[in-house]
Amino acid sequence: MNLFADIRALVIECLDAMVAAGELPEGLDFANVAVEPPRDAAHGDMATNAAMVLAKPAGQNPRAIAEALAGRLGADGRIELAEVAGPGFLNLRLSALMWQGVVRHAITESGFGRSTMGKGEKVNVEFVSANPTGPMHVGHTRGAVFGDALAALLDFAGYAVTREYYINDGGGQVDVLARSAYERYREANGLEPQIAEGLYPGDYLIPVGEALKAKYGESLIDKPEEVWLADVREFATAEMLQMIREDLALLGVKMDVYSSEKALFGTGKIEAAIDELRKQGLIYEGVLEPPKGKLPEDWEPREQTLFRSTDFGDDVDRPVKKSDGSWTYFAPDIAYHYDKVERGFDQLINVFGADHGGYVKRLKAVVAALSKNRVPLDIKLVQLVKLFKNGEPFKMSKRAGTFVTLRDVVEQAGADATRFHMLTRKNDAPLDFDFDKVVEQSKDNPVFYVQYAHARVSSVLRKAREAGIAVDDATLAGADLSILNHAAEIGVAKKIAEWPRLIEIAAKGHEPHRVAFYLYELASDLHALWNRGNEETSLRFLQEGDPATSQAKIALIRAVSVVIASGLGILGVTPAEEMR
Repeated sequence: MNLFADIRALVIECLDAMVAAGELPEGLDFANVAVEPPRDAAHGDMATNAAMVLAKPAGQNPRAIAEALAGRLGADGRIELAEVAGPGFLNLRLSALMWQGVVRHAITESGFGRSTMGKGEKVNVEFVSANPTGPMHVGHTRGAVFGDALAALLDFAGYAVTREYYINDGGGQVDVLARSAYERYREANGLEPQIAEGLYPGDYLIPVGEALKAKYGESLIDKPEEVWLADVREFATAEMLQMIREDLALLGVKMDVYSSEKALFGTGKIEAAIDELRKQGLIYEGVLEPPKGKLPEDWEPREQTLFRSTDFGDDVDRPVKKSDGSWTYFAPDIAYHYDKVERGFDQLINVFGADHGGYVKRLKAVVAALSKNRVPLDIKLVQLVKLFKNGEPFKMSKRAGTFVTLRDVVEQAGADATRFHMLTRKNDAPLDFDFDKVVEQSKDNPVFYVQYAHARVSSVLRKAREAGIAVDDATLAGADLSILNHAAEIGVAKKIAEWPRLIEIAAKGHEPHRVAFYLYELASDLHALWNRGNEETSLRFLQEGDPATSQAKIALIRAVSVVIASGLGILGVTPAEEMR
């Protein structure tokens, strides 16, 4: 049940009746007619812009349209009041029965809030995609949480979602990994490791060195690099990927697909993608303009193979092949995205760190070209996370060598608190993560506040059962919900009614943080109603000697817990049954 969609359908029905009656001309497009909460709750429960958007195409005064529409809407039993405001806005106040019905639907409707908006469209969400050279750091943590929550949100909204990790194992960084692991292998064999500048210094490679010793013994000691580099690179990369999978598991993140950059080389896949662009006349030999600002010392004008990225809104055309004939870093990215297009995805979403902002235009350009503008690509940039503890910046991790790891964060704060807090800011806004605050039991800690609301409902249900009151969902849904007539109770029901609409808005904008914000607001309404019950006994959920009234009031908070559990499920957070 989506009450906002239901009332919009009623508005469209009334507009169709006005057309049939000759009050509006035929052929009007109702696509932009909206029903949404008014800016000021005092103006009503919902508002529609129908008269405003139809006035010009209809050639009529908007207020006149609004008054005629108000008359028809007011005749429907669901609408208590339809009132014209300003030049033609129409404010609606709904019958209390509608809000009571929302409570019943939330309890009885499987997956209340789920949407069919996505219509099963195939969406690929690529996220994390960290270099397989070490443990994931706190920046990866935020990207992992954001990507996973976004995927869950889209699934809830009716899309067919694939979570994907692109393994950057085709560049020089994996050679650096191999050399770093080899030094730890030497260390495992009793030699002093030579961690030269540019190698990875973290302790996390010590077990890799020991595993190399277990496999190779001393056979690689003092051998030239060309003898061992390929084998050590493959071994160390596999070990790092296993570590990454374990780190992701700590956060409850599971990928559906792991795609390898290395697998694109020597298979003809890069050549096939470039050929597809060449067929469209988008590949040419040329010389780029010098970069703006101070020129690098080694810059020189030279002919390269270029992609006409500017035809699709990029600032400059992009090289795909260097003057020496080797592929640029961009070439395998082209092939990888061509592979996604060929796999039949209807939408692509990439979650990148903020330092990858320079890739946005070129990747959007190449996906537009390869899909012939069929497949949209949305690139979400995730900003930095600043860590604090005891009021001070959190220190570096010895294990990682240069950064705080995902494991450090989860071990300190727990997976639930980590995930929720990573979603308390929009992805493109910086985030402060204070270890003291994320475990604090107060209203200022969003995850505690939301978990506490769910736990409070569970507590009421337990007490009701102990008192012999039936509180299974079927019984609660059958209760006399007309008892829920206090403004505070109706207010909670109104908040519950926003959930299905919130899902569609958040999914459409690729904004899972909206779910976290909404849950905090819903929890606040629940806590406020609880506190009012301390002063007004008629608002208490358990009414002594009156099981029927108790069941109606418990139905309301049970509906709250249903929505909180669904929302936390999207965020990847476990609902709490009790707080310790």
